[in-house]
Amino acid sequence: MATTVNTAKETLPREMQQHTYAIMRRVEESHWWFVGRRQIIRSFLQPIVCDLKTDAGDTKRDTTLNMLDVGCGTGANLEMLSEFGQAEGVDVSAEALSFCQARGLQNVKLGAAEALPYEDNSFDLVTGLDVVEHLDDDLAGLKEMRRVLRRGGRTLLFVPAFMFLWGVQDDISNHRRRYTLKDLKRVVRGAGFEVERATYVNISFFAPILLGRLFMRATGLRPESENNITIGFLNGLMGKLLSAERGPLRYLNFPFGVSIICVARRIE
Repeated sequence: MATTVNTAKETLPREMQQHTYAIMRRVEESHWWFVGRRQIIRSFLQPIVCDLKTDAGDTKRDTTLNMLDVGCGTGANLEMLSEFGQAEGVDVSAEALSFCQARGLQNVKLGAAEALPYEDNSFDLVTGLDVVEHLDDDLAGLKEMRRVLRRGGRTLLFVPAFMFLWGVQDDISNHRRRYTLKDLKRVVRGAGFEVERATYVNISFFAPILLGRLFMRATGLRPESENNITIGFLNGLMGKLLSAERGPLRYLNFPFGVSIICVARRIE
């Protein structure tokens, strides 16, 4: 059954509000949040890929990894995945896929996370980067990710943390929930994965984001998208600050943060 902790109750569309895709495509190459997040994700991908290639060598399989980005959006993360192997993308939004295709990413399909249009045991790595919080039944979505993974394959998840951080971006993205570390581990294990690593990330901007969202609630301020909110001359510095979390995350887990990153393995 689906998790019910920290979950929005109303029925919502699966995809984000339509206007957000164009905004995302415009800012995802330069906005500090997207830049910093990709650097953190890349730092987690590197050891995963090394482990998977070692495993592949042990079984004499081709070491070219097959990867799937579930909820690939407008394609920036899919481009990053392509640095590590053969990457495919799937998204519930036809508009999002049109942005992928416009940037030359043709290996994408229309489909829902809860019913992935792929055969069993097709991929070495499946990513869900700010995706499972969109699902009415997050457990079903994670079970689908497990189904299309080969035995020993990994999933890499990135989700928003803490319901008290709920903000405009959650509303316009049609999120159902934000997670605690305990909640995410529970549903990932319930889907048949072994959690190898899970930690909060983006501790750097936890206080500013909390204060900003409290301010917006108090004043009723509702920007078209929080992705539009940045301070131009500080954007590069903020991206570097968030990216710098890669260093300590090599050695320790953060006790809190704006998001959670999780690496899990299909064990059977």
